[in-house]
Amino acid sequence: MITGAYVREMARYNCWQNNQLNGFLQALPDQELTRDRGAFFGSIMGTANHLLWGDWIWISRFDKGPGPGGGIPDSVSVCAGMSDWLPLRDTIDARITRWAETLGDQELNGPFTWYSAAKEADVTKPYAQCVIHMFNHQTHHRGQLHQMLTEAGSQAPVSDLVFLPEDF
Repeated sequence: MITGAYVREMARYNCWQNNQLNGFLQALPDQELTRDRGAFFGSIMGTANHLLWGDWIWISRFDKGPGPGGGIPDSVSVCAGMSDWLPLRDTIDARITRWAETLGDQELNGPFTWYSAAKEADVTKPYAQCVIHMFNHQTHHRGQLHQMLTEAGSQAPVSDLVFLPEDF
């Protein structure tokens, strides 16, 4: 389905996207970050928090490291503001990159089991599908952030994978 090389490329893309996003988020005043924009997770900050929480929960499942705690409803308040969010974003991105660097093709072909608080049960799916889900989830919510940044009068990151710099 996918290869370790694909996962490493997506981890690199994730870092590039978040690196760009950080600058645009830092440039906004707090009232723009926290304004309810009618999005599923309310505000830019709520959506950024949920994106971070989603990455954190999935990488904790994959690398067996510490997770964020709480559930989806708590995900919007993982960080109170950008001063907390930025270093945690970097930490989680580094974990994703380290994990991706160790992932081989064979491992992706097997099953993956985790406890889903949303389902209140263990769930088993193909490992590759779970990995694809993590990266797809990122793209989905960064798209929402892109829209909200634009609505706030900000520029937004270049998101085209084909423009990912070779040296990033």
